[in-house]
Amino acid sequence: MINVFVLQNGRLNQVPIDTRADLEQVEPVWVDLTDPTDDERAWVKTIYGVTLPGEDEVKDIEASARYYEAENGDLHLRTDFLLEEEDGPSRIVTVAFILARKMLFSVHTDDLPVFRLVRMRARSRPGSIADYMDVLLDLYATDAEYSADALEGIYQNLEEVSGRVLQEEFTDQDAAAALNAIAHEEDLNGRIRRNMMDTRRAVSFLMRGRLLNSEQFEEARQILRDIESLDGHTSFLFDKINFLMDATVGFININQNKIIKIFSVASVAFLPPTLIASIYGMNFKWLPELEWSLGYPFALLLMVTSAIAPFWYFRRRGWLK
Repeated sequence: MINVFVLQNGRLNQVPIDTRADLEQVEPVWVDLTDPTDDERAWVKTIYGVTLPGEDEVKDIEASARYYEAENGDLHLRTDFLLEEEDGPSRIVTVAFILARKMLFSVHTDDLPVFRLVRMRARSRPGSIADYMDVLLDLYATDAEYSADALEGIYQNLEEVSGRVLQEEFTDQDAAAALNAIAHEEDLNGRIRRNMMDTRRAVSFLMRGRLLNSEQFEEARQILRDIESLDGHTSFLFDKINFLMDATVGFININQNKIIKIFSVASVAFLPPTLIASIYGMNFKWLPELEWSLGYPFALLLMVTSAIAPFWYFRRRGWLK
């Protein structure tokens, strides 16, 4: 799918593109391609002279070559963007940016929420965008805001997990659900931190390359400050996740120790009756049960008493609670 945006009074207006002729009649500032077809790639190459990278080229590029200038002067950037999905785990989507002929070309496999937010805000805020570089910086700034919103969601989810972990009755089923939720939030927090690191590198590259004017340079510095402020939140969340993980595992150990304690108490309590039964089962010359009519009742009473006495002692000491 190809989305073409033209700049009108500082607003991004989308132009519907159905054929190659439609694309030839516009002068876009941003050409966004989501999982483009071969025909759409051919249109962009023929009309603008820009060769779009393939999906494998976008994903398999080395970290040291994420930002480079091609032989024809086109500037290529690879940037990671966070994608949260309701029906599955979050993931990182790599977007290929190409800056050529005062236009921004973006290629990605999924429709990202950051791109939708930029398109929506540009229509409602006239004068916020002046050229293609403003579009790119707006994408990075919105990416930082999107990551901040995701961190707020982690805060809320961890608060719910904390309530379950610290409840009075915490079963093994509750522990399993808590561990699953904690692992999910830890994975998301790690992806947010990686996403912010990549965005910081991209913005720093634009600043070092002297590709920005004075206003854009100041905006880039503000983006870096916003990203730096998020680092403290991710570190705090990692600490909170580790605490909840340790607390959950601790409660699991407590529940297991309760089971082991039951077997330990039972083994100690039934040891005296076993000893008495083994003594009475020996081959004596004079058997008590034959010489004494109350021998068997006395043995049984002694065994029951020796079994009850440890339980009474353990209960008195509070070991059975």
